[in-house]
Amino acid sequence: MSDILIVDDERDIRELIGDILEDEGFSTRRVGTSDACIAALSDQLPALMILDIWLKDSDMDGIDILSKVKRETPEVPVVIISGHGNVEIAVAAIKQGAYDFIEKPFNIDQLLVVIRRAMETSRLRRENSELRRAEATPTELVGSSPAFRSFRAQLDKVTRSNGRVMLMGAPGAGKETAARYIHRNSPRAGAAFVTMNCAAIEAERLEAALFGRESEGQQVEPGLLEQADEGTLYLDEVADLSPETQGKLLRVLVDQRFQRVGGSAQINVDARIISATARDLKREIAAGRFREELYHRLNVVPIHVPALEERRSDIPELALHFIELFHQAEGLPARELSEDAAALIQTMSWPGNVRQLRNMIERILILGQDRGAIEPGELPGPDGAMGAGSEEERLILSNAIAHLPLREARELFEREYLLTQINRFGGNISRTANFVGMERSALHRKLKSLGVVTSAKTGARIAALIDEGEP
Repeated sequence: MSDILIVDDERDIRELIGDILEDEGFSTRRVGTSDACIAALSDQLPALMILDIWLKDSDMDGIDILSKVKRETPEVPVVIISGHGNVEIAVAAIKQGAYDFIEKPFNIDQLLVVIRRAMETSRLRRENSELRRAEATPTELVGSSPAFRSFRAQLDKVTRSNGRVMLMGAPGAGKETAARYIHRNSPRAGAAFVTMNCAAIEAERLEAALFGRESEGQQVEPGLLEQADEGTLYLDEVADLSPETQGKLLRVLVDQRFQRVGGSAQINVDARIISATARDLKREIAAGRFREELYHRLNVVPIHVPALEERRSDIPELALHFIELFHQAEGLPARELSEDAAALIQTMSWPGNVRQLRNMIERILILGQDRGAIEPGELPGPDGAMGAGSEEERLILSNAIAHLPLREARELFEREYLLTQINRFGGNISRTANFVGMERSALHRKLKSLGVVTSAKTGARIAALIDEGEP
């Protein structure tokens, strides 16, 4: 980006500066009032602003605009120019965050030196911002529940090998984060981690994106597979590969080489393949939509990525992790999570899993207050709107309960409530009993009377914990 916004009420000055800079290879936009300046900033942020202090027929002067720019978009360097230069004005501009101050009439060489330095500063700030955004992409695995610890232990085992891994789990559960974890802790960590979302690329472009393209008289375009040489290629939503591309990928996995689209040379490649899917690939195979041979080649080490529902006790820890992440990367408030809010988010439905939780936290930090702990009232209600409302507003009877006699409805509610709390605390009976206000032995009796121990998959896990004498 080399766009420079020139703001000066004198047309001759705007044109002179613009022509000089365009001769040097920069692109410029030129405006003469504060309103036009604000509109230009809203339309597209420039790499640099050249701003006159005095703007006739404007509601704001240069210092006012400078203050607004530094407050809202501090990454944009601003060079102040003025025909009424003095030490006081220069000092005021620098204090407000101006990159430099140039007095009219200016020397063209001096102007170009300042512009080039300011543009370099702009470039470095953009790169730093991009790095911070990259760091904001979850790459750390966060959690301490039994389900999460088991999952992480599997990942740690495969990092030491070079085997292909297939990550299976619901959308938003963290499959890409797991893939990045494997790569970062493997011997290939020094090479590239390349991602390909098979569902996001049009079918006719899939092969060129994966294998690259070449044609006579044109530059070769390396594909993602070639870019991942000696590193890792992550194939997200691998079930969306076309049948033709599946066949070619299978051949690559067998031969470790391929041809670019339009080319004839054989390209050798050494890339570890990590694939991911939210679908049941065995059903896709039975339906004829996925090649069984490719499935067996990719599914050397299958790993299930647990959904939030399977590790509810990790939700508050994840929420705090995202709060800190957004605070460091975006400067959003570093708030705490109240005990009531922490308890509530563990009972909420999370069909979007970790991705949905992350988005919710970002939304709360942007729209909520700047300080204090996040309270239940700031969490989204059943319709997704911010503000959970009162507990009375949250009580909605399902058809399963509404049509039952009181005794049966109460038993059903108690069963679901206790299962929710046990899942919340990762199967820890003692912590569950403490939270619900019961003695541990009384909770055991209640679970047995409700048939929880033997009635469901979760109950079977509870029974195992009880039989093992879980503290």
